[in-house]
Amino acid sequence: MKILIVDDEPAIADTLAYALAANGYASEHCTLGQEAIARVQTEDYALVVLDVGLPDLSGFDVCRELRRLTNIPVLFLTAHSDEVDRIVGLELGADDYVAKPFSPRELVSRVRAILRRSQAGVSQDNKAPPAATATPSATPRFQVDHDGMRIACQGQWLTLTRYEYLLLACLLERPGRVLSRATLMERVWTNAEETEERTVDTHIKTLRAKLRGVLPERDPIVTHRGLGYSIDP
Repeated sequence: MKILIVDDEPAIADTLAYALAANGYASEHCTLGQEAIARVQTEDYALVVLDVGLPDLSGFDVCRELRRLTNIPVLFLTAHSDEVDRIVGLELGADDYVAKPFSPRELVSRVRAILRRSQAGVSQDNKAPPAATATPSATPRFQVDHDGMRIACQGQWLTLTRYEYLLLACLLERPGRVLSRATLMERVWTNAEETEERTVDTHIKTLRAKLRGVLPERDPIVTHRGLGYSIDP
């Protein structure tokens, strides 16, 4: 598996490449957003590690273009800790983010988790999920594979980011039960202390869009004004 590192700081890129190589991942490096877009169209990468602050384009613009062209997983590197950057990045379809300064070990761990989810979904795109992986608490319409961190709807594996998976899995634990935004924040965004409750609404929106592709006639996620969200079996 080859990973594309897009960062204009050689020291950071070298650190990432070394950490990835030590864990069995090959990598290539470029410094410009336009070059990254061109490379992804002509070469086979498993994932893009994308710096938000690039000399020619913002990482958000690059991610937006990549999402138009491909479903390749994207992990943002950001020097900004404010909520706006995080929400915008995840709304654009990024699978995860790591704030600078970061631990190479943590970054590799996040890369590994993203690739595990991505490869599990690709390998099972046209196959019905095995019944043994379904969690008993899930509704019949959904099946949850906790080990693979993936969820199937109507027998089709959904392409979910890390937090989309965790949010949907949390709702599916108790179908019909209303969970407040605060409860969802506590259970899903356990390690994102600065994240605000509006992030829940953002991810509910992207989840609904993805579920609409499988269930065009109904929306299983129910909004309870002033209370929170539930999922309808």
